[in-house]
Amino acid sequence: MAVKAKILIVEDEPAISDNIQFVLDGEGLETVRVSTGLAALPLVAAGGIDLVVLDIGLPDINGLELLKQIRRTSATPIILLTARNSEIDRVLGLEIGADDYVAKPFSPRELAARVKAVLRRTRVASHEQPVQDKNAPLAFVVNSSKRLITFFGESLELSKYEYAILTQFIERKGHVFSREQLMNLAWEQPETSLDRTVDVHIKNIRAKLRALKPELDPIVTHRGSGYSLRDDL
Repeated sequence: MAVKAKILIVEDEPAISDNIQFVLDGEGLETVRVSTGLAALPLVAAGGIDLVVLDIGLPDINGLELLKQIRRTSATPIILLTARNSEIDRVLGLEIGADDYVAKPFSPRELAARVKAVLRRTRVASHEQPVQDKNAPLAFVVNSSKRLITFFGESLELSKYEYAILTQFIERKGHVFSREQLMNLAWEQPETSLDRTVDVHIKNIRAKLRALKPELDPIVTHRGSGYSLRDDL
């Protein structure tokens, strides 16, 4: 029997949460509900959540801030629930790292279709990852307690922001990050820096990776969009 995907619903309005849970349960998914953002954080951190349905308008923390906090440690897919007239929230949410959004008021059936589509995409992506030679070192290993990243077994000497940027890349290989998105994720006060600062840090990271593996260029530049880490490493 296939294991049910577990969906975390973060929504403070019981009627909306009830409808979402009813439809997702009917689609054969397992659901967990919380009404505050702070209650969601430990559930995501513990693992086992396959997707999060996240309302932006929570009573204890702004949903976009919660999304940012989750993205610092987790690549779990996230679908935002936003107000229909809040285009800036939707754009910012995608910039920070949301996988999709649904505007309120919405059809629970539409949301269920979006949930299943995102789950399919993420599962296909994980199945397409190349098989790692067990005798070869992993391309990247992150030791968050030591704030250390190794590249094919060699430690990288990284600045604070280089470490933060590269960690985001490693957590979401293949995902294209815009400069603004990287600044929001890596800088405590992104508004105090210029977006071109990101280019300088990317250049430095590339140089340090090239010093260890001259034949590889793991970071891909997407003209007009941003940067990503190759997903075949």
